[in-house]
Amino acid sequence: MSGASETPGLPAPPRTGASALPAGTYDGETVFITGAGTGLGKAIAVEFARLGASVVVASRSPEHLAAGRAAIEAVGAEVKVVECDIRDAEAVTAAFDAAEERFGLPRVLVNNAAANFPSPAEDLSPNAWRTVVDITLNGTFLVSREFARRHLAAGSPASIVNVGASYAWTGGPGFAHSAAAKAGVKNMVETLAVEWGPSGIQVNGLVPGLFPHEDMTDDIRGSLDMSSDPTGGHALLQPAMRVGQRQELGWAATFLASPYARFISGHTLVVDGANWQRRNLTNPPVTTVRDQLGRGTFSLED
Repeated sequence: MSGASETPGLPAPPRTGASALPAGTYDGETVFITGAGTGLGKAIAVEFARLGASVVVASRSPEHLAAGRAAIEAVGAEVKVVECDIRDAEAVTAAFDAAEERFGLPRVLVNNAAANFPSPAEDLSPNAWRTVVDITLNGTFLVSREFARRHLAAGSPASIVNVGASYAWTGGPGFAHSAAAKAGVKNMVETLAVEWGPSGIQVNGLVPGLFPHEDMTDDIRGSLDMSSDPTGGHALLQPAMRVGQRQELGWAATFLASPYARFISGHTLVVDGANWQRRNLTNPPVTTVRDQLGRGTFSLED
């Protein structure tokens, strides 16, 4: 036997529904998750719920709140949904009041809500820039601040996990607004971990790679549809030779906030099969962001 794997790349993870931590790790605890009604936020919420947590789903959208509730109830966990615009400090306070009234003070916060869309920087309107930065960066801070203030006043330990993006390190052509905001979120992880650590509050970051899901934006879905490969057009463009499965991100989030990661703080964990570290031996031809998005030549008259 050669010992070679039949399938190239990193092995597939355990089945959906398996847990990376002991059953009941989060029994009696509450996890507050923004943007938990769709996509990866919902996948993270489900993994906390499988481990016994009660989950608070925060979102602006009634439709997303209903989807989050259904996903949590499907695994038999308790759930509270709260409508909340994280850009509004008063709305954030009201959301935590509602969560605390239902379950007590949440011990874990996952800041997943964000805004994003592809655009050449020169085409971004001031309002588009402000909206993305306001939700992704300012909203993350306002929710973190409210959560921490309650724990600081109570003298209780807690854990924050901020969902980031790898272009916080590398820059993000076509996503100047989001990349700048996510760079701020990464720095916030490192700053707040130091400030709040003496009071028992961990702060970490979690960066997802490509995890196909039913709530993908059109630009991501279009990229995945580039080939007839059943795993998606990008599978063979990853060093892992596959894309991620949603539960893998959920396992990482539940670990970072768990009793088994108490000495991890100020760290951002990238879960992408080493994709963001990939480099070519020779530089490929440059294709401008405008060309990639089919925008044509820029004109001040547009």
